[in-house]
Amino acid sequence: MEDTVLYSRFLTREVAIGDVPMGGLNPIRIQSMTTTDTMDTIGTVEQTIRMVNSGCEYVRITAPSMKEAENLANIKKELRLRGYNVPLVADIHFTPNAAEAAARIVEKVRVNPGNYADKKRFENIEYTHQAYQAELDRIYKKFTPLVKICKEYGTAMRIGTNHGSLSDRIMSHYGDTPRGMVESAMEFIRMCEDLNYYNLVISMKASNTQVMVQAYRLLVETMVKEGMNYPLHLGVTEAGDGEDGRIKSAVGIGTLLEDGLGDTIRVSLTEDPEFEAPVAKALAMRYEKRALDLYGKMLFSETKTIVPGQLPYSPFEYQRRVTVPVQHIGGHFHPAVMLDVSHENLKDPYFLAAVGYQYSAGLDKYNMADQACDIVYLGDQLPSFSFPGNLKQVYNYSTWLSLKDKNNCHPLLSYDEYLSVELHDEQLNLVKITAENALQTDLSALKDKVVLVLETSSLNGVAAQRAFFNALIEKGLQIPVIIKRSYTAVNTDDLMLYAATDMGALLTDGMGDGVWIDADALLGLSLINATSFGILQATRTRISKTEYISCPSCGRTLFDLQETTQLIRSRTDHLKGIKIGIMGCIVNGPGEMADADYGYVGTGPDKITLYRGKEVVKKNVNAARALDDLIDLIKEDGNWVQKV
Repeated sequence: MEDTVLYSRFLTREVAIGDVPMGGLNPIRIQSMTTTDTMDTIGTVEQTIRMVNSGCEYVRITAPSMKEAENLANIKKELRLRGYNVPLVADIHFTPNAAEAAARIVEKVRVNPGNYADKKRFENIEYTHQAYQAELDRIYKKFTPLVKICKEYGTAMRIGTNHGSLSDRIMSHYGDTPRGMVESAMEFIRMCEDLNYYNLVISMKASNTQVMVQAYRLLVETMVKEGMNYPLHLGVTEAGDGEDGRIKSAVGIGTLLEDGLGDTIRVSLTEDPEFEAPVAKALAMRYEKRALDLYGKMLFSETKTIVPGQLPYSPFEYQRRVTVPVQHIGGHFHPAVMLDVSHENLKDPYFLAAVGYQYSAGLDKYNMADQACDIVYLGDQLPSFSFPGNLKQVYNYSTWLSLKDKNNCHPLLSYDEYLSVELHDEQLNLVKITAENALQTDLSALKDKVVLVLETSSLNGVAAQRAFFNALIEKGLQIPVIIKRSYTAVNTDDLMLYAATDMGALLTDGMGDGVWIDADALLGLSLINATSFGILQATRTRISKTEYISCPSCGRTLFDLQETTQLIRSRTDHLKGIKIGIMGCIVNGPGEMADADYGYVGTGPDKITLYRGKEVVKKNVNAARALDDLIDLIKEDGNWVQKV
């Protein structure tokens, strides 16, 4: 394998959006959405300016009704007077008349096929072919005026499918699936093409990163088959805030960027929108640099990077690679977390608190947290205290060989070293292998009780490691693999984004039985451990904490979303495995949080509606008591545990 695997971007149609075109040979564009009341003209203008200054190239503004749509003209006028020509995007749900008004004012409108001239009441309807076509004809008539206005005014359109807001018609026909998401968008795309309108951008957003990735891949395959190449808007809906939001966004968006897909990015965080653009820019810049050839030109491909017929697995569904477990690594066991502790003070058992093991000197025992790592690498360093009994210790081979007590201690060897030594561990041998050389390596020489540690120095490390996994699958080799990635001279934010992309892209496709992030010790074990578990959580491969599906807020939000999210988190963050949706309004309500166990949705000023899954349990609860009622609901279902 060459030092780098060729990287290229999927070549899409260029779409005019004001004076900032998207797709084609243009760079990956950055955008976000305002959180102000759209009727607050000055507040929206000033937030837009902050967003532009932070790196936004497009700014989206909600227009839930005619009055907000019409006020977009005042917002645009004030921005232009202040010297800001940023293209504006109107966000439309449910209201065709608002979309038609906005399309005469702004540079782009976003419509959701699930609720634009369609409906979602969680009804399962049996359609005959004729009845289904009749519904499409009805939607075509309602949609046509908007398309004609967009053509007349040169306005672009995003057809934005959301996993949680598929219409009853689509759900009844295709189910709650990536295929349903794709067909929801394709119906509208075909209508646009029938009307000779092509100024389109497409998105397939979901809060579940696996669903999101599969839907975008399926969309591109479907478009290519029909001779289409519309640009793609990438985003993970309701990613949340802080570290969780950044990691989850990077897993979903980064995986697709690794595929060579994506023309614009919106990172949805439950934070002020000006904090979103720098995260999106950090993700995009890795690929802007990587796609340049020796002459500084961007490399593009007219077909997508991941081609299903050339893969030994399906990129459209999750199925973990089959392996034979070794010491709880591989098989049906959840992916392991491995960390390097060789630079720590190995005379002090308290340092293990950073990786989930709290030492009690009085009792001389450890209390293990939900995010307790599974394996630690000590190199040639020997601890002066006893480690927790379930924490595997890994040493360089020569040091391991010299240990008098090898209980729970295992060697790390290079491939050549493994072949040359006579004595192997009877329980577990970790063998380092580099993806760039792995395809020429005779892995059949490895015996039982081996777990591979797969490293890479390639610029396109995901592609290099993916090629090795593909070779394992094709050869029928069921050896467990720990994915290792090394990062030098990166800050805290970039480490989270890069590791979540590099490891998340493989885990999302069922590859990898463990993760090992090797980073500057100055970043701290706690961060590296939390990032490792965060990546596994975001890829749905190992659940170790409560998950919050929290929308990023917008002008429709009916309460302080950031404050409320933190309050709910403070009282429920110990409920491992529970998913709680926190939505600012009904638009991002039962549909968008369909993947959640419980929902907390704003339905009016100071009014909250509580959900169990998609079912309404309590309507219009006073906000002051809504959290207590939510906790009572969790207790009623037997899912509550006391916080320690």
